[in-house]
Amino acid sequence: MFYGATIWDPCLIVTQIVCLQCLYYLTLGVLLSILVGSHLSRMSLVYFFDYAALTTSTVTGWCVIVSFLLSSLAGSVYMLYLIERSKKCLDFSATLYIIHLFICIIYGGWPASITWWVVYGTCIAAMTCLGERLCMIRELRDITIPRHRTSKKCLTLDDTFPSFFVKPKQLSPLDDTSYMIVILFLLGWQGYRPLIEVWNQ
Repeated sequence: MFYGATIWDPCLIVTQIVCLQCLYYLTLGVLLSILVGSHLSRMSLVYFFDYAALTTSTVTGWCVIVSFLLSSLAGSVYMLYLIERSKKCLDFSATLYIIHLFICIIYGGWPASITWWVVYGTCIAAMTCLGERLCMIRELRDITIPRHRTSKKCLTLDDTFPSFFVKPKQLSPLDDTSYMIVILFLLGWQGYRPLIEVWNQ
């Protein structure tokens, strides 16, 4: 989508980061609503940004973990369309989760749970590896070049006549005469009289 020349464009980079971050949180919100919302009567931002919500001791905690993992996989698909470069997937994945880390610190303090860090690292690795793989498949895809018909104004003499009309370099006098008769018969005498002068030179 945003693929273009490899130049430094801060506006483009910021736009890609914002779009990827928004799509990630949108997907995470949908997954949390489906997996966690079915076990709770009310959803809150705790399940987004509080490290204590990622725990393996409860069913709700496992649902939160699965939601984060699935969101990372969805993020790799988003990078396929937003980033489109395999060598940039690690940068954008790390940026996304660094921003998420800052938000988590502001919301609930420094994450002190080992489970949170394991899930956090797994999400970064999954999003990066799958994103690079998908982008690499697109980069290695064969490029189809459309064939357009040549404009009549750009045609040259070589394009106008088929290859079998070209005079061979070595022909016997009999073959030479027969070849000329065939050309005149196919092309017409009046319209291509200058060819005779070129031929005799």
